[in-house]
Amino acid sequence: MKNPFTSWKKPAIVLAIAAGGALTIAAGDNYFEVGKNLEIFNELYKDINIYYVDDVNPGELIGTGIEAMLESLDPYTQYIPESDMENYRIMTTGQYGGIGAMIRKKDDGVMVSEPYEGYPAMTNGIKAGDLILEIDGRSTKGMDTEEVSKLLKGQAGTKVKVLTSSDDRPPVEHLLTREEIKIPDVPYKGMIDTLNKVGYIKLNSFTQTAGQEVRNAFKELKENGAEKLVLDLRGNGGGLLREAINIVNIFVPKGQTVVETKGKITEWDKTYKTLGEPMDITMPVVVLVDTGSASASEIVTGALQDLDRAVIVGHRTFGKGLVQQTRDLFYNSKLKVTVAKYYIPSGRCIQKVDYAHHDKEGNAVIKADSTILAFKTAGGRSVYDGRGIAPDIEVDHPLMPKIVGGLYSADLFFDFANLYQWTHDSIAPPGRFTITEEIFQQFLTFTKDKKFEYQTASLNDLNKLVEDAKKERYYDHAKDAIDALRAELDPDRAEEFKRFRPEIEDVLKSELVGRYYFQTGRAKAMLGSDPAVLEALTVINGPAYKEVLAGTYKAN
Repeated sequence: MKNPFTSWKKPAIVLAIAAGGALTIAAGDNYFEVGKNLEIFNELYKDINIYYVDDVNPGELIGTGIEAMLESLDPYTQYIPESDMENYRIMTTGQYGGIGAMIRKKDDGVMVSEPYEGYPAMTNGIKAGDLILEIDGRSTKGMDTEEVSKLLKGQAGTKVKVLTSSDDRPPVEHLLTREEIKIPDVPYKGMIDTLNKVGYIKLNSFTQTAGQEVRNAFKELKENGAEKLVLDLRGNGGGLLREAINIVNIFVPKGQTVVETKGKITEWDKTYKTLGEPMDITMPVVVLVDTGSASASEIVTGALQDLDRAVIVGHRTFGKGLVQQTRDLFYNSKLKVTVAKYYIPSGRCIQKVDYAHHDKEGNAVIKADSTILAFKTAGGRSVYDGRGIAPDIEVDHPLMPKIVGGLYSADLFFDFANLYQWTHDSIAPPGRFTITEEIFQQFLTFTKDKKFEYQTASLNDLNKLVEDAKKERYYDHAKDAIDALRAELDPDRAEEFKRFRPEIEDVLKSELVGRYYFQTGRAKAMLGSDPAVLEALTVINGPAYKEVLAGTYKAN
């Protein structure tokens, strides 16, 4: 772990100053313990640097100590050294200076996995699957993605030379001018049911522009005739709390309490209310969530559920329930620290993991069923704290077939899409593109001589049985029967391709559409087969929507 400290003298000074700050905040409560332990740590750290038998790196040593200390608290309290400040800025703003492309490791090199639409990489002809050979004359062989990313990033307006190759063709040099790249919070919005006038907004993050992006998308949808809305927060891990308030404000009146925070010190006991006039307080809204919906996503979801302003569809959310704040430290570093728990309008805290208590192995415990309490929405429906936010209507999402996971892990979808793009100038628009029999057969031919492995649950259980049989000395006696069973359970590749063709086609379609129409096109193409989106349309266009909000809905 990189650290700004380079000698034992600096930490001693910093710790002494930090002690003063801590003692001021604690107001004397732990005066002696804080001071005593900081003195001990200071002497211990100094003596290790002087007397330890091997040379130690002082910066790494203190970094390890900081990391271990913070890990004992919760996963969200983190030290951000100066070397990571650029990544922190990107996380909070969604902006950085660069060429606009996602990259990934591929064998001994680094490859472009997807250029961002409209940015320098794309407009200069760089495509997904292009191998990055050199950057400003420096070979990238053996580099990891972090090293390559640092070389590609830089101040907007500066130039960078990138040498790429694809499909065994001669290398191509691209002279790119870096731009300020803004990763959109809303990668896609559009009408998904024109007959019933249903609009759709996909929100991927809560950077400082999230509220305005959702507001602009909602305005555009209304102008295009939308009278109902599906807001997709699946996989959205959250971000800035104030942007969650701004998004809730689109749908609820000014002055409505959205969330309250309560911390150890009164500074963090705050009530957050909507500050502006709403855009629409009557339009039916369905919010899609899953286990990847966390933090700010849960504030939006929970507030709209507690206020009976939306119906929640999907899977139970992550259950974070905690608020972080950054504190400036010395040497341009920061501490991101959990300062409070948050409570949504019904008064519930949806924190799933109790980081204040640990099991025998030292792991934080999930809140016990006996501690879960019931609360009431504005209309009197029962909702519960702890364990995240339970959707009003659960959507079963079938597990990915093992063969699909094997193909994906071996990069065969990715590699086939690259090859297809290099040999086909265009495909049909996202809303009309399908995997034809010809394309599917080409994929089968492509994978025929490729190695990829996957294990079914049945074979995993059989392997466990073999291990147990060997320990108990039954294996030799049962070997023939076990081998016969293995032959029966061993997946037949041709049969697996046939059985799981729909699932294979879905992933293949996503990869191919992404090559030609990028993130926007991929999102549009996949909506028609998305089980959660289809369920949302059923709910918002049928009686279930009003029944849920009235508390009379009964699942089939």
